[in-house]
Amino acid sequence: MPAARVLTEDDWRRERAYLQEHRYDLAVEAGGEYPADRRMTGTPLLTLPAWQPGKPIPLQDIALELTLSAPAGGSGWGPLDLAPLPGRPDGTRYPRYSEALRALTAPAVFENRATYRLTEAELASDAPRLAFTRGHYFDAVDTGEAAAHEFAAARLGGRPAILRTLLADPCDLRRRPTNLAISTLTLRRDGDRASFMLHWRDPAKVGHAGGMYQVIPVGVFQPSGPEPWHERRDFSLWRCMLREFDEELRGRSEEYGAGPVDYDSWPFARQMTAALDQGQVQVWCLGLGVDPLTYATDLLTVAVVDSRLFDELFSLAPRPNAEGQVLAAREFAAHVIDRLVHREPLQAAGAALLRLAWHHRDTLLDS
Repeated sequence: MPAARVLTEDDWRRERAYLQEHRYDLAVEAGGEYPADRRMTGTPLLTLPAWQPGKPIPLQDIALELTLSAPAGGSGWGPLDLAPLPGRPDGTRYPRYSEALRALTAPAVFENRATYRLTEAELASDAPRLAFTRGHYFDAVDTGEAAAHEFAAARLGGRPAILRTLLADPCDLRRRPTNLAISTLTLRRDGDRASFMLHWRDPAKVGHAGGMYQVIPVGVFQPSGPEPWHERRDFSLWRCMLREFDEELRGRSEEYGAGPVDYDSWPFARQMTAALDQGQVQVWCLGLGVDPLTYATDLLTVAVVDSRLFDELFSLAPRPNAEGQVLAAREFAAHVIDRLVHREPLQAAGAALLRLAWHHRDTLLDS
């Protein structure tokens, strides 16, 4: 029996290019492989009943648990060699998808930073909670992004989706290492009206969801640095969101210096936290979901910011940033959301979040 043909670097690049060019259509197709009751608000985003609260949850009501017994390095997930890995010219094979990606088509932003790995989630109970252990960014690249590549390759050449079959249910947090992204729809509230901005992710700058639109800000839930003091001090959904607001809506650097981030003396963090306490900013969680193509897992949140404070801290002007382009503000209205969801290459998490936010608009805007 002849040996299977080794995937070449050129073939791998061709498949990767197809994935990059057709991410939106592939995500819609991947979502269509699951029952309608698994897809959140009619979008491709996958979810579970335990991840869908009946009403918005104040962010501060979600209990967080961190277990540090997991190893500091490695994915904790075994069969990485089942990913679509090309052979090198010297006859060896790339051992991980992230290594092939770094060598062959690395985006501008591509670092294997420490993360908080999600292990349990319960948002539909009276005691919402999220549990985490240690993880790394490439854990998800080696599984979810590799599974997306495999899905694209199957459409191109008919190769079987071995990795996706092994991972089975994307919402089963025991089957794969899961990095959590906090996706935030920022609403500028002006009386009984609101507006919001979107982010276009430049495929030359990012390794995930290039060429697609997303709400802003979005960031992986992770410490701000690798030193031990960051791990506990940064273990806060709000503090992670503050850093993403500062980076994506204010254009500031992710570099915070050598020591721990001093959130109590950082003027922006102090002002935002005081505004949260005074009700000028309100932050809600609307659910949790998984992208059917990449298995990216997003906590869906909404930050409602009074217009006066928004205009003091942020800008509605479209502009480039480190990961793409901040787009012009849009009216928070049903016809705008419907057009985005049905006609634009919007990430599944963003589509579900916009629909959920509109469904809960009375709670979000009248509080």
